[in-house]
Amino acid sequence: MTALSPSSGPTTGGNTVTITGTNLTGATQVLFGPTPATILTNTPTQITVTAPPGTGTVNVTVTTPAGTSNSVPYTYAAVPAPTITSLSPTNGPTTGGNTVTITGTNLTGATQVLFGPTPATILTNTPTQITVTAPAGPPSVVNVTVTTAGGISNPLSYIYVAAPIVIGVSPQFGPDTGGNSVTITGSNLALASAVNFGPNPATGLTVISDNQLTATAPPGTGTVVVTVTTPGGTSTLGPGNPYYTYLGAPVINTLIPDTGSSLGGDSVTINGANLTYTDSVTFGGTPASFSVLSDTLAVATAPAHAAGTVGVQLHTPAGNSNTLPFTYDPA
Repeated sequence: MTALSPSSGPTTGGNTVTITGTNLTGATQVLFGPTPATILTNTPTQITVTAPPGTGTVNVTVTTPAGTSNSVPYTYAAVPAPTITSLSPTNGPTTGGNTVTITGTNLTGATQVLFGPTPATILTNTPTQITVTAPAGPPSVVNVTVTTAGGISNPLSYIYVAAPIVIGVSPQFGPDTGGNSVTITGSNLALASAVNFGPNPATGLTVISDNQLTATAPPGTGTVVVTVTTPGGTSTLGPGNPYYTYLGAPVINTLIPDTGSSLGGDSVTINGANLTYTDSVTFGGTPASFSVLSDTLAVATAPAHAAGTVGVQLHTPAGNSNTLPFTYDPA
């Protein structure tokens, strides 16, 4: 034998030691002092073993059918147990795959990091910090522990968060300039960190409960999907109606006719734009009955009004239109 790597280890044993030398084929026994090690691999120039427990400095020897080798010293040293003080982040998606940083002491040589019963993939390892890729897990709270040659650390809690679901938005329409408050309903919304209307982030996010939040719609166009992001991920299309439609402000271009009897009852054709979602028509503030025929055409029945000129105005979820004059003639 020519070398051991490492040449020291914990008194509890259990660490892997690589033995380098020549004529090592067919090793039948590796002794650490008087105690046999478990042989893992064996080639003519290298053997790996699991070190047995022990104390002090002992001689390591290899026995093959050709005899027993020279000895090389191996030192047992007390290895302090690992301690973990924080996780960042402390929660993540049930699908796993996110990077978690574990901070603590005596973390050198970590052999395993468990999230509950499931091992994580170790990415980096220093005496005070380990980064891992979190494994998948069901929605739950699990204990994270680190195993080194010094033993198993204390546990810290990590929360698997279910992905958010958006079932509906109210109102489902709003002005293309944004700025209106929208209520979003669904599930797993309590830890929401962002809301998007299509590609555009909303502002004014307020979580009301795990099933409801409000946000201020950003500017936009067309019909978009509203999504919510939490540590559990970003919501995807599923059951419900997570769509929001941006509307241009209604515009009135002409009134035909633009005069009528103060007794009311005249049919008035309104030509304009963005009229599809009209929800009220007023003549001088007085509501009129109406029908929308297209995005550019509506017909209203003028209500009774005192003689004079009043403003006619439309309203949609995008806001109020401009006003055009309508003159009431004396009865």
